[in-house]
Amino acid sequence: MEVAKTIELVRSLVQAARSKGKKVGFVPTMGALHIGHISLIEAAVKNCDFVVVSIFVNPTQFGPGEDFEKYPRPLDADLKICRKAGVDVVFVPTPDQMYPSENLTWVNVEKLTESLCGQFRPTHFRGVTTVCAKLFNIVAPDVAFFGQKDAQQAVVIKRMVADLNMPLEIVVCPTVRESDGLAVSSRNKYLTEEQKKDAAYIYKSLQKCREMIEAGTTDTETIIAEMRKMLSQAPSIQIEYVSIVDAETLQNLDRIIGKVLAAVAVRTGPTRLIDNILVDAGKK
Repeated sequence: MEVAKTIELVRSLVQAARSKGKKVGFVPTMGALHIGHISLIEAAVKNCDFVVVSIFVNPTQFGPGEDFEKYPRPLDADLKICRKAGVDVVFVPTPDQMYPSENLTWVNVEKLTESLCGQFRPTHFRGVTTVCAKLFNIVAPDVAFFGQKDAQQAVVIKRMVADLNMPLEIVVCPTVRESDGLAVSSRNKYLTEEQKKDAAYIYKSLQKCREMIEAGTTDTETIIAEMRKMLSQAPSIQIEYVSIVDAETLQNLDRIIGKVLAAVAVRTGPTRLIDNILVDAGKK
């Protein structure tokens, strides 16, 4: 496994692999790798001949007062995980490598970034789409792998790739969960035992949503009220949003129809947690 710290080196390694006819897979991460990331890497290794993982805590997707400075950066442990998983190249650029001067060019995906997390993190997705566009230009993969846990991010990246005619496929892999249903996240390590117990109510509320839809409830306000009621049982949780939106447009729905995304964001202490499920109610 090669560790590339410069754009030039990662490009040359990918070019060498491509000259041998290898299919290039890419997993962009911010490090602090966990079983969720490992599932993405395993999917890339299974479906591609040459796999690149990037580890870069991207400053432009953090807003004021967010956890950029304290975001975990256990690089040695991350490299060990990548080596064991069969990764070919780990790209570990510095901020100066990715943003050598003041960034004047940004990629904005409109409409899809206005709901859900976009309401509360107004500059977040601009940072995500810009850094992903840069990484796709640098690595030039055939396929890039993202997790369903960051559902809005996956929808936004897919749309960016389509709108800008980027020559790669985006594969979205299922959310990996802990035994109590909590979605695996790098931020879970911030939680106390009590907060972690409370955080399990996030998935319980999403399961309640699925049950109600499958039982025939179509009024989203009714479902959201029940989800909020369930979340209110957890003392440390402060709800940021509970939303049911169209799975493609991410627009709020009054009535359940077709494929919907139920999404939750909460804070417990200083930690922000998100989760979601997809439910296909069919046409009614």
